[in-house]
Amino acid sequence: MNTRTKIPATVVTGFLGAGKTTLLRHLIATANGRRLAIIVNEFGDIGIDGALLQACAAPGCAEDDIIELANGCICCTVADDFLPTIEKILDRPVPPDHIIIETSGLALPKPLLKAFSWPQIRSRVTVDGVIAVVDAPAIAANRFAADPAAVAAGRAADGSIDHATELAELFADQLQCADLVILNKTDLVDSAALAAILARVRGGMREGAKAVTASYGAMPPAVVLGLAARAEDDLASRPSHHDDEDGEHGHDAFTSFAIDIAPITDPAIFAARVGSLFANFDVLRAKGFLRVAGKDMRLVVQGVGGRVQHYFDRAWRNDDPPCGTLVVIGTSGLAPQPISDALQGC
Repeated sequence: MNTRTKIPATVVTGFLGAGKTTLLRHLIATANGRRLAIIVNEFGDIGIDGALLQACAAPGCAEDDIIELANGCICCTVADDFLPTIEKILDRPVPPDHIIIETSGLALPKPLLKAFSWPQIRSRVTVDGVIAVVDAPAIAANRFAADPAAVAAGRAADGSIDHATELAELFADQLQCADLVILNKTDLVDSAALAAILARVRGGMREGAKAVTASYGAMPPAVVLGLAARAEDDLASRPSHHDDEDGEHGHDAFTSFAIDIAPITDPAIFAARVGSLFANFDVLRAKGFLRVAGKDMRLVVQGVGGRVQHYFDRAWRNDDPPCGTLVVIGTSGLAPQPISDALQGC
């Protein structure tokens, strides 16, 4: 089948909290009639990202156009979850014009690309491009290294460095697989830092890939969609540190759990408590929906690297849960109870 008859699919990857969901919300809001199907792979049992996307209520994007895969990392559940989902989308009476796949922050992109060579879907869909969303302030703070070998050489007594090495390898793999790198949150760094970040990121990118800058995930669809990369046919030029591991990549270095939160009284105090988690515990990311006493609107709380945002996104519905939920992602061994105790009394 000619590539022009295939439905294009875009894979959006990137580290925790880089702004992938924000980018997707912007693409949905500016689709201008293009029929999009969104597959969201949230790491953990509760699909917070899918709910955020559904709440944007953009014209032409119905809730059943956003599909959550919350049964584990998408690159580890390709056969069980991803392929059946893609087939259902392709078998719709009116298929979408474009499929966008948001991977979890822990997913390797290359095993997912290999799935597009499976006979069930190869003749019907093509990978239009792989997009890596990068958190500019995180790179400026040297939280993730582009060269895992350099990090490994510096390992000493602190066991957390071993975990940082795994994160750096994941970050490097995402850059090496990308056709387009979006350096996001550039409004939070000055011009000198931005130049240094761009140089570092470009040094880790594959030949021919491009890097662009953005704030709040605002990127025109014409830049992100329509790259025609046919990435499933170009795997050899997308090296991975895990090419010899047959898809296994140390997920046991991470843990994820959900904490039920009773209605809070002060969003600012709760956001400050969430921010303190990053200083006091091995927390990588926190994200959830909260009920505020006396308010009919749902409060969204998102935190990464000590930066916490909170805002009201929509009214609570009758079928919504009676209490709020915060999903916490951290390093292996992180226990739910101390996190829960630290968030009480807000």
